[in-house]
Amino acid sequence: MSLPILPLLSLAPQAQVIVGSGDPPPELIMAILGILVGGLLLWPLVRAWARRLERGSADPALKEEVEHLRARLSEMDGLQDRVAELEERADFAERMLTQGTPDQPGRQLGA
Repeated sequence: MSLPILPLLSLAPQAQVIVGSGDPPPELIMAILGILVGGLLLWPLVRAWARRLERGSADPALKEEVEHLRARLSEMDGLQDRVAELEERADFAERMLTQGTPDQPGRQLGA
């Protein structure tokens, strides 16, 4: 089963008339040129912004404050360990007081 080629060829000139002369519409050309020019103009700004993000902030006061906060955080970690140790000691002392001495078995706190 083969398709007749002659009717298809007769449609070819009509298709060209429907599509036009083959030139893209001027609106499309202007949109593409606008995107290209905008990209070329914005490219240096985007690169500069990326470099600034990679480098980090250059504000010395901000860096000093961050270092100060890091020092306080490490100090707080040490204090947290100290509080945990004191809690263990208080618990031990409470257990020793509730057990009582050999001559006073079972003495309770506050009694």
